[in-house]
Formats: sequence, C-alpha cells, structure tokens
Amino acid sequence: MPSHTHDVLVIGGGLAALCAAISAREHGATVQMVDRAPTYQRGGNSRHSRNLRIAHEAPSALFPGRYTVEEFVEDLRQTSQGCCDDALTRTLAEGSLTLPAWLQAQGVHFERPAQGTLPWSRKTAFFLGGGRNMINALFARAQALGVDILQDTRVEDVVLEDREVHEIQARQHDQPLTLRARRVIVCSGGYQADREALAATRGDAAQGFIVRGSPHVRGELLLSLLRQGAAPSGQPGACHLVAVNARSPDADGGIVTRVDGMPWGLVVDTHGHRFRDEGEIISPRRYSAWGRWVAERPDARAHLILDARGHARAPTSIYAPVVADTLEALAMQLGIPPQNLVNTVECYHQARVPGGDDPETHHTQGLEPPKSRCALPLSQPPYFAHTMAPGVTFTGHGLRVDTQGRIRRSQDPTCQTLLAAGMIMSPAILGTGYVAGAALTIGAVFGRIAGDTASRG
Repeated sequence: MPSHTHDVLVIGGGLAALCAAISAREHGATVQMVDRAPTYQRGGNSRHSRNLRIAHEAPSALFPGRYTVEEFVEDLRQTSQGCCDDALTRTLAEGSLTLPAWLQAQGVHFERPAQGTLPWSRKTAFFLGGGRNMINALFARAQALGVDILQDTRVEDVVLEDREVHEIQARQHDQPLTLRARRVIVCSGGYQADREALAATRGDAAQGFIVRGSPHVRGELLLSLLRQGAAPSGQPGACHLVAVNARSPDADGGIVTRVDGMPWGLVVDTHGHRFRDEGEIISPRRYSAWGRWVAERPDARAHLILDARGHARAPTSIYAPVVADTLEALAMQLGIPPQNLVNTVECYHQARVPGGDDPETHHTQGLEPPKSRCALPLSQPPYFAHTMAPGVTFTGHGLRVDTQGRIRRSQDPTCQTLLAAGMIMSPAILGTGYVAGAALTIGAVFGRIAGDTASRG
C-alpha cells in the first residue's frame, strides 16, 4: 500500500542525508528519511569520520589563525587538478563558514584544541567523540524534529523525471513498500562497496579491495541515474584509496585499519621486489598514495618490511605483525621467495648513502626505485611485516548538481524535484582527488542546501 505523501523524501543515512532532513524539517517540510543500513550500522561512512574542513576569517576556540574562503577554494582547485565546478566549489567554501555553529545548534560537539588531545589544525575541526557521536547527535535531533526515519529500507530505483508526486518502490525488511514525496533528495553515496561495479573499470584486482566504510554504499541509484541521463562528474572507477592491513574486515574497519611506517622500512610486492620510493611522500598524503600504488600491483597486495629499529619508530598497529628472526623465515611466512627478499635488502644496503643525525638525510644512490629519505639500515632482528591492501573510502564518479542541489541532466533541463547531496555529487568538486575533511563538509553544506531547496518546492 502507498505510504503517506511527504513533502521531502531523503534517501541515505550519512551526514548529507541527516543535514538535508534536518534542514528541510526546520523550514517546515514534512520529511521522511530512508536508510538502507540496519540501525546498528546507521550513519554510512560518516560514522568513521573525524573532522570537517572549515573556512574561517579569524581564530576561535576551534581553530588557530585564519583559513579563508579563497584558500579553501584554491586547495580544492589544486586537488581536483582544475576539474572542479567553480560555482559549487565556492558555494562549498562559503557555506562552510557557518557550518560549525549550525551543527552545534543541532547538538554536535567539537574537540577544543586547547584541551590538548588533538593537534591544532588551522583547516579542520574535529568531532568530540568522533563521527559516531556526531551521527548519534544528528539522528536524535532529526527524530526530535519529527523526521520519519526508516532503517533497513532499500530504495529500488529513482526515475529521472520531475513529477508532482514521486512514487518510489522500496523494500523494508524484505517487504515491499511504496514511498511518496513531492521532492526527493538522493544522498546514497557512490559504489565503493560494490566490487563488481568497481571491476567494470578497474579489472579483477578490484575484487581484492577492502571497503573501509559502510558495506551498504553500493551505488545502485547513482549508476541508475547516470544511465538515465543525469550529468556525470569525476571519472568512472576512480577511488579514494588508502593502504590498509590486508587482515582488515571486508568492510567497516574504518581509520584504524591504515598501515603506516613505510619510511622506516622497505615495501615489497608479493615477489619480494621494491616498486616505489618509501621516502617519496611522508606527509599525510602518504596514506592515499600507498593505497593507489598498492592497487596498481597485479594482485593488489604488498608487504611493509621493518627491522626492530624501524618497528620501534613506526606507529602501533591494531594488527599484530608477522615476526621472524631472519629475512628468509619472514619471507616464508609471507609466501615470498626467500632469496628475492634477501637480494632486495642486500641491494638496498649496497646503495645506502648514510646521512647525519636527521633520518631524512639518509638516502640511496644508484638504486631503482630510489629511497630518497629515511634510508636507514634494515639489519637488526627480529624482522616484522604488515601485508597491505587497497582500502576504498569512496568513489570519484558521481552526479552533477546546480548550486541549489538540483540534479542536472546531460541533455535536458535541470531537475526541479530531484536533488542530490554528499558523496554522490562530490566528484563535481573533488574530481578524483581529496583533501582532508572535505568530504564531510560537502555532505553537510550541500545537505543543508538541498533540504532548504526541497522545502521551498
């Protein structure tokens, strides 16, 4: 039987969906929000998050210094390699100015850097208690406002047509359900949890990718809308990848599954050969760089090898490393031809150029690929290893929207009653790149905008 007709239907359960639902409700609309995930997994990828990238013109309790709208815009232009939609990018940066106060009014709490639990960040604000606390606060606010929330409800499709009333077929607890609404906001994200969809452009290696976030973000609505003629953004198959421990769960492992410490050791492929400069990137971009480089290996796996000194320098992992007293024994445990690993380490040692007290001055000469920094010896047993896999955070392929959040078509006029917010449209701003905290800001800013637009009809 058809359900009650709401003014606004929001599809999704992450930060974008919650901000859209709350915004529409605050503007007087009746709102229904449907989330594919069961209650215990509600919140999409947002529950694994930590921070938002926010422009601000002066220091505050949340930020030191200034991070202007123009700086934010320029950061996004650089990370997207000039592929960002200028109007959307500026809308995002300007919309971020008021975001902390709005979220705080909804019950979200932020870390105060003066507490000393986190480093001062000029560009980002951190949630107190992380993304899960933020998500719980927003769900509580939405419920208090009277948003009708359905969990474990999968929307089967959305037709790319403007209608006076949209009738959308769904299934709740595997039972058919008809949803009715005058405007629809799609906040259901990309297709990172659908390995078959990734494999269509990335090949069989995608089967070995690990999903860092929600297993429910599968992209059926995104791909359907693109097939129907929605204007695309980004690039098919593009992903934000991070090097994670290969022992991580298939999905939902979050940030703690990251592998770190590459500058303090050597990274080899499954045959025992190096393939990248471990000292090339030591900034926070190293996580995504190694995710991409490991994904380029034929079997999408690699091993970080550390000796006792390197292991002591590397950040602690939640996964116990493989340990052995010799490189040969370590290789045997990893399934690497032992002599290959021994030869790799010997060639590395022969090419080392010792530096001074600063580890960054140690490098190699005549080695391919080189190790440009932190080329310390790998000679003190025992030896440790972490096997790495590409961890998918989100995809860089999505829809285009206008500055009011309305879905644009490739050929026909922009939709008036179908809108989108969050990662489903973020490639129009990020392209195939990423800067820390930007994804959540896109969800929150454009969720608010889409909710406001939808509430006004």
